[in-house]
Amino acid sequence: MSDVPFYRTQMGHRFYEATVPSLVHELARLNENLERLLDVVQRNAPQVDPASQCDPSEEQSR
Repeated sequence: MSDVPFYRTQMGHRFYEATVPSLVHELARLNENLERLLDVVQRNAPQVDPASQCDPSEEQSR
């Protein structure tokens, strides 16, 4: 095994200078898309009155 630290290799340089920033960018993009999807789902979800819901344990006993 080489005694050269990873960050000093060409692969290490590419990893820290290109791959990691790209991953961070894609994670931020994914988060934005998930937030937009959640907004759409919440807008289109039917509004349910909590008082009209029955207790799940009651449903099992029927």
